Amino acid sequence: MMGATVEQFNYAKSQMGMLKKDPGNEAKLKIYALFKQATQGPCNTPKPGMLDFVGKAKWDAWKSLGSVSQEDARQQYVDLIDSLLAAERPAQPTGSAATFDTLLVSTEDNITTIRFNRPHKKNAITVEMYNEIIKALEESGKDDSVITVITGSGDFYCSGNDLTNFTKIPEGGMQQMAKDAGELLREFVKAFIDFPKPLIAVINGPAVGVSVTLLGLFEVVYATESATFHTPFSQLGQSPEGCSSYTFPKMMGNAKASEMLLFNKKLTATQACAQGLVTEVFPDSSFQTEVATRLKAYAKLPRNYLSLTIGQGITNTQFKCIHSL
Repeated sequence: MMGATVEQFNYAKSQMGMLKKDPGNEAKLKIYALFKQATQGPCNTPKPGMLDFVGKAKWDAWKSLGSVSQEDARQQYVDLIDSLLAAERPAQPTGSAATFDTLLVSTEDNITTIRFNRPHKKNAITVEMYNEIIKALEESGKDDSVITVITGSGDFYCSGNDLTNFTKIPEGGMQQMAKDAGELLREFVKAFIDFPKPLIAVINGPAVGVSVTLLGLFEVVYATESATFHTPFSQLGQSPEGCSSYTFPKMMGNAKASEMLLFNKKLTATQACAQGLVTEVFPDSSFQTEVATRLKAYAKLPRNYLSLTIGQGITNTQFKCIHSL
């Protein structure tokens, strides 16, 4: 979460040539924009003419970063290159700790970070990713870290379910698929309810669907000001999950919860904070560095005290009843 050093930035730049696959135009524009922001600061060149389509796309991408600091731009550049390289790496043999194909998991300074790592798909959650998040939470709950952070790679925090989850029909047909999906979702949500340490969401961009409804199960939710929160369940003919029919009315009241869960209202980060879904909103330009400072301070608190408080405190008392819902 700390801003990348110049050396880390230069190393990431050198690793660009290691990419075997074309990351796509969206990723390439983001790489270009972050590089310019990291090396020159905010966009300070005239806008290209309308017929210069490539130049205009690059200029728009750079301009969209606004006042993001050079330090934060370096960090985002390093994270983006790392995530693209990680997506191309083959799975490693399982050792004492699990390895993941859809996540980046690391522990540093008593902070375990679980990072959704499908930026080319806006971190949409596949069946494989559901299982890997369950496993990552299980391991993080047992390691020596004090807090656990969940965030996303690239521009999105998470875009909800990957629609390919609903296209692979098992031998048992639709009924079997619905049964399997229900069991997986229950195990997934249970991993959040039962997590024994402070769980902190760092919302680095738009959040959709289940990635929003789960936020009521976190101790703290920090968001960058450009993040949005959308739960379009009725548009998709689905019901809200993640205990949100219980947690959202408790946080924001029945009327505001219904606006989100029944009528698909999309919230800005500021609105989400005002309604109790988000703890605090930070400017895009300083989001990473300000949140990192908070996390490092929390990670210095007594581990056993925090775990005991989570296990016997308000959060646990509220969620014990949820298992039967």
